[in-house]
Amino acid sequence: MKRYEDPLALVDVTLFTIREGRLSLLLATRKNRDEPYFGALALPGGVIHTDEDENAQDAASRVVRTKLGFDPPYMEQLYTFSGRLRDPRRWSLSVAYYSLVPESVLEQTQVEGLEFVPADRIPDLPFDHNEIAAMAIRRLRSKSTYSSLLTFLLPSEFTIPELHAVYEQVTGSATNIAAFRKKVLDEDMIEATGERRKGGQHRAPDLYRRKGNGLQELKRTI
Repeated sequence: MKRYEDPLALVDVTLFTIREGRLSLLLATRKNRDEPYFGALALPGGVIHTDEDENAQDAASRVVRTKLGFDPPYMEQLYTFSGRLRDPRRWSLSVAYYSLVPESVLEQTQVEGLEFVPADRIPDLPFDHNEIAAMAIRRLRSKSTYSSLLTFLLPSEFTIPELHAVYEQVTGSATNIAAFRKKVLDEDMIEATGERRKGGQHRAPDLYRRKGNGLQELKRTI
């Protein structure tokens, strides 16, 4: 009976944040000399550990935790990429995820070899990571218009102008802030904390937080 080589089973994570006012993608330097593209910037990823990972989501969470130094506040499966030529080692498949992380969380990591690049200026990456990143950006922009997804890019407390700025940056659309405020409040996706942002020369703006812990889908698009 003919025997077949097992495929290489991987996970890859496209991790987004807002850095210097721009939607940015985190890339990590490949540090294993025994693996392809040593020293290159790529999406954080790794092999699924069948002895400890219950599923692909657990593997992706482990990769972020061990390679980046934190647990991702939000992560969702994107797509499965597979093929004979995507990895020089052998036939492989990668379950890709996208994750959103506030910049304040990323500032706490002590991991070296990380680099942030604007989402509209991603360099040539190894494997099929450019294709994965492009799909993740499309998903992020689309889902941002009908869910509370973008609140995961902000700290636990934020102002409506800060949320509005993130929405415009991610979606690339200019929206009236008064209409935006009405929509997000009508959808009940955020709630007031009862506090105000301190500092500044003008009237301190009200602070809000995401309502609930998980993702909320909206009745109407923003």
